[in-house]
Formats: sequence, structure tokens, C-alpha cells
Amino acid sequence: MRMKKVFSTLLATTMIATMVTGCGSDADTSTNSTDDTKQDVEQTAEQEDGEEVSSDSGEEEVTITLGIWPEDTLTEDIAMHEGFVEKMKELYPNVTCEPSYYKYSTDTFMPMVEAGTVPTIFESWFTEPKKLIKNEAVADITDELEARGWLDKMNPSIKELLSDEKGRVYGIPRDGYALGLMLNVELFEEAGLVDDDGYPIYPKTWDELAETAKTIKEKTGSAGFCLLAKDGAGGWHFSNIAWGFGATLTTDNGDGTYTAHLDSDEAIKAMEYVKSLRWDYDVLTADPTNEDWGTGFMQLGTGGAAMYIAANDAVNQPTQVNGLPVEKLAMCPIPAGPSGQYSLYGGTPYFFSKDATSAEINAALDYLEIMGKAPVATEDAIAGMEADAQNKASEGVPVLKRFPCWAAQDVLDAEAQVVEKYGNVDPKMFQSYFDAAAGDGLRLEEPGKTQKMYDELTKVLQEVVTNQDADVAALMKTANDNYQTILDSDEE
Repeated sequence: MRMKKVFSTLLATTMIATMVTGCGSDADTSTNSTDDTKQDVEQTAEQEDGEEVSSDSGEEEVTITLGIWPEDTLTEDIAMHEGFVEKMKELYPNVTCEPSYYKYSTDTFMPMVEAGTVPTIFESWFTEPKKLIKNEAVADITDELEARGWLDKMNPSIKELLSDEKGRVYGIPRDGYALGLMLNVELFEEAGLVDDDGYPIYPKTWDELAETAKTIKEKTGSAGFCLLAKDGAGGWHFSNIAWGFGATLTTDNGDGTYTAHLDSDEAIKAMEYVKSLRWDYDVLTADPTNEDWGTGFMQLGTGGAAMYIAANDAVNQPTQVNGLPVEKLAMCPIPAGPSGQYSLYGGTPYFFSKDATSAEINAALDYLEIMGKAPVATEDAIAGMEADAQNKASEGVPVLKRFPCWAAQDVLDAEAQVVEKYGNVDPKMFQSYFDAAAGDGLRLEEPGKTQKMYDELTKVLQEVVTNQDADVAALMKTANDNYQTILDSDEE
């Protein structure tokens, strides 16, 4: 079943020309009586013991729903995936692939689990594994990974994150990321904030960010910085600022309980700084309470804002999605605060429906291998990496190295060669970001019920950017009390 063939580098052309809706072979329309008799005999054999078997391969017919399918607006990405489906059809004719785009949401996921409508494979966040595992909402894939030899190739810290207390594994990493600052180089150029070689003079501290943002606002009329204050993403970004001011937002007590520290002096100072960006420097977009993850990239890509907290895995958002020329995007580290420079490290794991069979899980893992997202450097996997890089280059998306989630040197070497071959940006535009991401300033998200903490912090952000007289200390005290109540409850 695991035969391999060369995946043509002309895949992108094939994908655009061929609309594929499934991996199963086309039905035979012949009316020849001999063929009909043969088909009847095969169908009878296939249905023995209640198990359906492919008449072509003698293997079980498998259907997988691909929750990792691109959203409708990303037509070239869809074309690329159609090429992957075609390769699946060639290699595994017993597998049928059904597109089923799904964007993970804490509000929708558990109802889907209860209804049995979760796609075979889908993406989530690194904050979710322990909760999903505890709730038995995702499949245990340990045996399938072990049979493939993938378990020992996973970054140990990531494997631990995706495992239960017995060491059983429930997901694999798509990629990792570290938050940094994305820069609209056009606005830096217009504001005169580039060096003699044309590289943006980026802020190294939060104080410098305020001054840099002020200069950009004065020289260009655009916001210097896009702050999120619409939903939980605001609190997510704020935690990085708070760390720089010395805050620890939650303590794991080691006994299953947690203590909130949203009202610490350090956290309050960080929120006071955010308030100053609105009322002292006036460098934010018109209404941060309307800014979420997606609109932040829109502001950056369209020139509405010069700086935005974001990660390397989302460089397609300001460019492909919002039109910023690929050479006008740069990234630098998140600025340092009085207590140092810290960036949130996270990533995107692949999970599998708890209702998926072993055959379906293996078919989904085969699909990931064809995509080039598996810890193997086969011809098909490398072709998948190349197809992805070609697509990014053609769509004006920076082709960058990935954060290593797998410890397989042959895979890392293959990825490096693909980036070198298809790279379409000046690496110096991203070098400071990657240098910082290789340092010791990376932190995982705060423990506890992290998404709920972000919600409470966002409520404070909304108040401080809309009310010049907001009492930050009082607001943070209320947020802390609310969050501690949540931590002490059974609420997920």
C-alpha cells in the first residue's frame, strides 16, 4: 500500500487544470455482462464479515474528511490540495478524500464532538491538547505513529504537550511559531525609518515602539501600531507585553489548582503602558475594539498600521490575503520591557476525530506525508514541500524556514534545500526575528484556563482604550477576581 512515485514539480499546473472531488476511482460504466458478473462476485466477497473491501486493491475502502482544506477564498491553495488529492488517488485508490474546511473554535468544537461531525483531521492550537485529551475529544494515534517510526522523531517537548499522563500521543505538529513584530516596510520608508541599506530601523524596547509609532503616525498619517481589543486575541497579545514588564499571569500550584496574578504590579504597569499608547501617544488604529486577528493583518497589509504582533506561520495574511508586496514585509523580535524580551512560543497541531478508525487515521497521515508535513524525506514528501513553496512564491507569500517541530535531520535538510531553491525574500528582513526565536526568551502560554484568561484581559483592554479615565489597577483587580473564580470552578 505504501508504494511511492515521483511527485512532479509541475504539480501546480496539474492542480489548476484538474478539479478533483474525491480519491476513489471512477465507476465503470460498461454494460458488458461478463464484467457485471465479475463485479457481482467481487461485491459479494467484499461484503463478507460486514467489511467493505476495494475491488481494485483488496484493501478496505476508506473515506476521510479533510478539515485542513483551505477556505474558499484561497483558490491557489485549494488547487494545491487538489493536486495532493490526485496523488492520494494514485497511491491509495481505496481512499476517498472529502474537503471539509474547519476553523477550530472553542465554541463549536465540543458540540461537533457530541454530534459526531468532527472532520477526520483538523487543526487546533497548542493551548488545547490537554483539555481535548482530558475530555476524550480526540483520537489516540500512538499505535499508528509508532508503526510508522514517527514517535521518536517528534520534538520531545511538543510530544509531551500532545500526550496524556501515560505517554499516549494524540496529535502531531503542523508547525511551530514565536510571536514577533511584523512591519510594513513601505510605511517605515515613508517615515524615514530605514537605514542606509534600506532595512527598517525597528524598535528594540516597548518605549522605542511608542516613539517609533509616533513618528510613523506624524509622518504618514497611518497608525503606528495595531492593538487588538475585540476578542481573546487581545489578551493573547497582551501577555507578551506583560512578560516584558516582569509579570507572571498564572501560577500552577502543582496540585491541580492555579493562582491568578492579573493584578500584580508588573501586569498593571504593562496595562498602563498600553493605555499610554492610546491616550499619551495616540498611535493606535481608530477603534482597537473592532480589531481582531484578521483585521490586524488587514491594517498591516493595506497600510493602515505599520506594526503588528504576529508570527512566522501567518506571513500569508498581510501579503497574499491583504496585498502587501512580499518585499515590503519584515519581521523583528517583540520589543523588550524593563524585565527583558519574551515571546510566546506555540504552534498548530493536527488532531484526529475520536470517531476515526485506525484505517482513517493512517489515510490522513498518508495525506500529511504527501503534503510534506510529516517527519519523512521521501520523494513524495519533498515534492509536497516544493509544491507548497512554489505556491507561496507564485502567490506572493514569503518562503521562510519553519520552526523545527521534528528532530529528523534528513527532513530539516530537505526543508532547507527547498527554502533555498524557492526563497523569494531578503533573509535579512527576517533575520533579527529568527535570531531572537533561537534564544532563551521563548515562553509557552500561561497555565490554567488560558483562553478564559485572555477574555478577561481583553475586557480590560477594551476599557483602557475607550476611557481615558479608566482605573487600570481596579480593572485588573476585577479581571483577576473573575479569572480566579473561573480557575476554581469546573468551567472549561
